Amino acid sequence: MNKDELERLVEELYLYRDLYVERESGTQAPQKSIDVERKMVEVMEILDANQHSIENKAEYYMLKGKCFNVASHYDQRAEESLSKAVKLDPSLVEAWNNLGECFWKKSDISAAKDCFTGALQHKINKVSLRNLSMVLRQFGKTEEEKLEHVSSSVIKAREAVQLDVSDGTSWFVLGNAYLAQFFGGTQSDAVISACMKAYAQAEKDPVAKNNPDLHYNRSMCSLYQSEFQAAAQGFKQAARLDPSSDLPSKKLESLKYYLTSLSTMVETKCSMDGKTRLQKIISSINDSQLGSFGGGMYNGPSGKSVPLSKISFTDLQEGANKEKVVCGKVLGSLSVEPAIPYTFIYVDKDSNAIAVCLYNVSHTYGLKTGDSVAIAEPHLMSTEVQVSEDKETIKFRLLRVQTPMLMVVNGKKLGIEKQAPAKLSITAQSE
Repeated sequence: MNKDELERLVEELYLYRDLYVERESGTQAPQKSIDVERKMVEVMEILDANQHSIENKAEYYMLKGKCFNVASHYDQRAEESLSKAVKLDPSLVEAWNNLGECFWKKSDISAAKDCFTGALQHKINKVSLRNLSMVLRQFGKTEEEKLEHVSSSVIKAREAVQLDVSDGTSWFVLGNAYLAQFFGGTQSDAVISACMKAYAQAEKDPVAKNNPDLHYNRSMCSLYQSEFQAAAQGFKQAARLDPSSDLPSKKLESLKYYLTSLSTMVETKCSMDGKTRLQKIISSINDSQLGSFGGGMYNGPSGKSVPLSKISFTDLQEGANKEKVVCGKVLGSLSVEPAIPYTFIYVDKDSNAIAVCLYNVSHTYGLKTGDSVAIAEPHLMSTEVQVSEDKETIKFRLLRVQTPMLMVVNGKKLGIEKQAPAKLSITAQSE
C-alpha cells in the first residue's frame, strides 16, 4: 500500500469509531471499545508492514501515533510515536494536534496547550483552534482569570467554525464554550441561545451527532431551562451512544424522580389537600404580604420603576406576565441536584397550587412551609413530559423566577445577597 492509501486507512479507523453506534443501530454499542481496539490492531499491522512506502519517517510516526490515539483513554505508545514525529519534523501540524490530544487525555493541560499553540504557529487550522478553545477553559485560579480564559475560549472556537462552517465538532466545541461563558457568570439569554444554536448546528454533522457528550451537555442546558422533555430525550440518546457511562442514565432517573415527585406534590398540595392545616395556610394569605410590591409599583432588576397589578394563579398567561404580581404561601420544596433550580410548591388564596423554579439563588437560602411569597412578573410554563414509554405523560404548570430579587418573602423584598449564579457540570471528554 502507498502512503495515500495508508493515510486513508487511518482516517477510516476514526470514522469506524465515530460512526460505530449509528452503523450498528445501537445493538452492539457495549462492544464499541473492544471492536475499535481490534480494528486499531489490524490497521497497525498493515501500517507496520507497509512502512517502507512512507519515505518521511516523521509522517510514519505521526500515522502510527494517530492510530494509537484513537482510543478515548491515554495511550503511552501514542505519546511516544507522536513525540518522535514532531522531533523529526516540527512543522507537522497534524502530529502536534494529535500529541496535544494525547496530553489532554493524560490530564497534562499545559503540555496540551503548548502543542496546540505551537501547531497554530505553523498553520492556522480548525483542529488546533477548537482544541485550544477546549484547553483554555481549564485555566485560571481566580474567578476573574477563569472568565478571561473562557472569553478567549469562545473567540478560538468561533475562529474554528469560521474556517469550516460544516464541521460539527467545531460547532460542538463552540456550544460548550458558550455554555461555560453562561454559567461562568454571564447569565445572558443571548449567550444561552447562541449555545443551543451551536449545538443544533453540530447535530447536522454525522460525526458530531454520534458524540454522546453533545446530547448530554445539551440536556444539562435544557434541564436548567426547565425544558424537561428535551432533557429526557437527550439523556436517553447519550446513554444509547455510550453505554459504558452510567452518568446519562443516572441523570435521567434523577429527572424522572423530580418530575414524578413534583407532579404529586402539586396535585396533592404536598399531601395537605383537604386538611385543616392547608385551610389555615390559605386563610392567612392577604395583600399585606405583597410588601413593597403592594403599592402598585416596584423597582425591577434593571432599577426601573414598573407598575404592578395583582392576579390569581388562574389568571396567569403562558410566558411572561409583565406588570403582574401573584401572592401565595409555600407548601413545601424539592431539591434533587444542582442542575435543577431550587423548586417549591406554592398555593394562592383560591387553593390553586403551582410549582416554582427559582433561579440564581444562593445555595444557602431556602423557604419553609407557611412562608408568604409575592412574585413580580412571573413566567409561566406548561410542562408536559413522558419520562418512560410505559407511563402516562406528566403534566403540571411551572413558574420560572429568574432571580430572588423578583420576590418578596414574608413582607420583605429579597436583596442581591440572596443571589448567586448557577454552576453547571458538563462533560468534555470527546471534544
